[in-house]
Amino acid sequence: MIWGIILGVAAVILLMILLSSSIRVLREYERGVIFRFGRLSATRGPGIFLIIPFVDKMIKVDLRTVTLDVPPQDIITKDNVPVKVNAVAYFKVTDPEKSVISIENYRVATSQISQTTLRSVLGQAELDDLLSARDKLNKELQIIIDEQTEPWGIKVSIVEIKDVELPQTIQRAFARQAEAE
Repeated sequence: MIWGIILGVAAVILLMILLSSSIRVLREYERGVIFRFGRLSATRGPGIFLIIPFVDKMIKVDLRTVTLDVPPQDIITKDNVPVKVNAVAYFKVTDPEKSVISIENYRVATSQISQTTLRSVLGQAELDDLLSARDKLNKELQIIIDEQTEPWGIKVSIVEIKDVELPQTIQRAFARQAEAE
């Protein structure tokens, strides 16, 4: 009799643990990519749903726009002027399955692509363009980065050059020219 009660209580506790580990809730801006025995099974969300414990594995993907600070990059412009440029990129996941399956870490990869593209594009521009035609360069950066991240289910919406740091000698030359005018 006592063993029956103990066994019944243990079964209820085990059932509660299994049930609590199988319930998943995703917010409006989240999706869950579900793998069953290691194979892609489905994409779920938002809302409440069940997964099978020890059989299903869920990876949450946030669909909100991410602000990516591109660290300062040392660049030599087309006219051989060394500058330090930093930028910001805005991107979001458009395809949760691709963002999980196609690449190990889409945030790090997008950051790396942004840095190399920033160096590449601005290295082909002259200093004058870098200072006066930022809108054109921003659009070019956005298009190139977006094309490279699209296979990962990532959409880059905006890339903005935040700051261009000039060498002291060029800053002094600009100051002298401004005084002369």
